[in-house]
Amino acid sequence: MASIEDFKSIISQKGGVARTNKFRVLFTPPKGSLFNIDPEAIIGSLFGGSTGNFDAKNLINDPRAVSFLCSGAALPGTQIQTLDFQAQKQTTKIANTYIHEEVTLKFILTNDYYIKKLFDNWLGQVVDLESHTVGYKDDYSCDIIIQQLNSKNKVVYGVKLFEAFPTTVTGIEFDAGAENAYGEMSVTFSYDRYEPQGPVSSTLAGVGSVLEVFDN
Repeated sequence: MASIEDFKSIISQKGGVARTNKFRVLFTPPKGSLFNIDPEAIIGSLFGGSTGNFDAKNLINDPRAVSFLCSGAALPGTQIQTLDFQAQKQTTKIANTYIHEEVTLKFILTNDYYIKKLFDNWLGQVVDLESHTVGYKDDYSCDIIIQQLNSKNKVVYGVKLFEAFPTTVTGIEFDAGAENAYGEMSVTFSYDRYEPQGPVSSTLAGVGSVLEVFDN
């Protein structure tokens, strides 16, 4: 029978336990969702509104802020679909295909509602809310990288979601009794497929995602 010392030894050999609060999410949203052309916000800032003084740099949202404001994430799961197979009066299950779970990310809301506006614009690229026309997938999708980090913030595992786009943006709840709470919103993404990545390949993919920000 294994002892507590054996358990501690195995955990130590494996580099410790994985902490759910140590993660990173990297992606560059489609270009159209990065523009922040909001006449009301611009006029409000010009007249000393709550959003502060007008700054032309705020007309384009910085996609790097997405990573810092992401407060929750999940690695995707996979489910094997099966069929019932009848053989010699016995029914067995055989593998047929597989499906990937959708991925939900949670974001902190700032007072300029940066994240909310970004995803409002992004959803408008997927389906125009006025004309009800659907956009081209190449224009409204992007790759998303989700990484598990260790205590030294080094990547130990990652996945890359290919051709991801938002399908559900949750409502935002207010509560007069929650004096010290802050606003959050969740976004669910669909994607074509995902690729598990090791520490090196995920780190390189993350570097490529950051460089893509400057290319855009």
